[in-house]
Amino acid sequence: MSGDGTIAANPVLETEPGPLKIRRALLSVSDKSGLADFAVGLQRLGVEIVSTGGTARELTEAGIDVRSVEDLTGAPEILGGRVKTLHPRLHAGLLAVREDPEHAQTLESEGIETIDLVCTNLYPFERTASRMDASDAEVIENIDIGGPTMIRAAAKNHRYVAVVVKPESYDAILAELEESGGELSAGTRHWLANEAFAYTARYDAAISRWFGARYEEFPQHLTFSMEKFLDLSYGENPHQRAALYTQAGGRTHILSRVSKRHGKDLSFNNVLDLDSARNLLSDLEGPACVIVKHNNPCGAAEGASALEAYEKALACDPLSAYGGVIALNRPIDEALAERLHQNFVEVLIAPGYEGRAMEILQQKQAIRILEDTEQRGEEGALEVKRVRGGLLVQEIDAVAHDHGGMTVEAGDEPSEEEWADISFAWKVCKHVRSNAIVMVKDRATVGIGAGQMSRVDSVRLAIEKCHNAFGDGAEAKLRGSVVASDAFFPFADGPQAAIEAGATVVVQPGGSKRDDEVIEACREAGVTMIFTGRRHFRH
Repeated sequence: MSGDGTIAANPVLETEPGPLKIRRALLSVSDKSGLADFAVGLQRLGVEIVSTGGTARELTEAGIDVRSVEDLTGAPEILGGRVKTLHPRLHAGLLAVREDPEHAQTLESEGIETIDLVCTNLYPFERTASRMDASDAEVIENIDIGGPTMIRAAAKNHRYVAVVVKPESYDAILAELEESGGELSAGTRHWLANEAFAYTARYDAAISRWFGARYEEFPQHLTFSMEKFLDLSYGENPHQRAALYTQAGGRTHILSRVSKRHGKDLSFNNVLDLDSARNLLSDLEGPACVIVKHNNPCGAAEGASALEAYEKALACDPLSAYGGVIALNRPIDEALAERLHQNFVEVLIAPGYEGRAMEILQQKQAIRILEDTEQRGEEGALEVKRVRGGLLVQEIDAVAHDHGGMTVEAGDEPSEEEWADISFAWKVCKHVRSNAIVMVKDRATVGIGAGQMSRVDSVRLAIEKCHNAFGDGAEAKLRGSVVASDAFFPFADGPQAAIEAGATVVVQPGGSKRDDEVIEACREAGVTMIFTGRRHFRH
């Protein structure tokens, strides 16, 4: 510290770092893919190879000259290999500031050799922990100690050491070394250090999650690592840059096992709407279609075929469906492709495309066509929403796939067909922005009211949407329909408006102080009132 109380700069580090000549490399990896070729390339450039245990044996079998780490440290591996690189001579060779006279003198007096490049990846903790048959002892044994320590030491001292943690980097490293006569630039070393710290952060996050999961669903420390999966064409608006990040080590994500078959890059809004469409689709049974616009379903239906499901979903709100995201859970055949081609579709996702379907759809350049081979929804995960300076975390809102737990509070016991519509309406309602009202007939939405501050306004909007879509046929569509509300009706005016429009079944969670008034209004009108016992807000 200087006389004025400020921290004095280290004069050794004031100059910009230059290229680093690679003379000695330590290779010790769990994932040995591409390692032999990398080592051959290093040896061809005159680099001495130092290695440990199984890595050394594999390199030796490949005909590569290897110096053992015991020879470098003067100490054997002990404790069944648990301690092999945790040695002061090795870490001094990694951490020494080579331009510091005191460090240089210590290295010389102790006969410590420096290491210029460390190539290390870690025990497969995530893969082991994800196995159903893995014992606690096996998982714990796959917590790497020496590897992360070496990686962090080399990354910290990247001014004098290069650290490589990914086999995907081998070719680029060799190419630079060959072009430069065996040197790596300061920029490359800095980038590699950046990758190294992210790598160990992900590793530690996975370990923390595994330990914390057995104590509570919402642990005191929520740690997870996110990796960039895809650069997006733009954010919510064209002037905003955006990317999709997915949870490292997660079993599934919004684009897992999805291939893009045609069209432009996805945008931020495309991914949001795609997520909404796929989540709703995973709750539906049989051939089904979901159309989403501005993160709300504007049509959803089940049918005897994918084509029928699409026609029914589209009929609910064809105006809003223009430029929407369409998701189907059955392959698209030529007939359905022809119908889809007649409209402007922003994103289309389905589990397959039969016959000439792809050729028909690709006639339009703007449409983004995705093929999905994983129809299952996300199970047992936590839902996270970003707020200023933190995260809101909750369980995923699950919906029952039958009417178990629902109670009839007014009117007659529903028929089998009515129960099918009740279940369908309740599933769709969960995916509509609150205040949500969904009107359904024959397992198809006929009117949706979303995002209104007043519940009765959502009812009126759903009815209006039906009249806009079906014109003179709206009365027939609404007659005998089911109306579902994502939360309780605080007053009787909401159900009364739907009943006057033709609804004969009202589905709601119940729980209002005025439940008796609402139930009585349904009794007087001769319609059925169903209580679900749980609400489905979507903010």
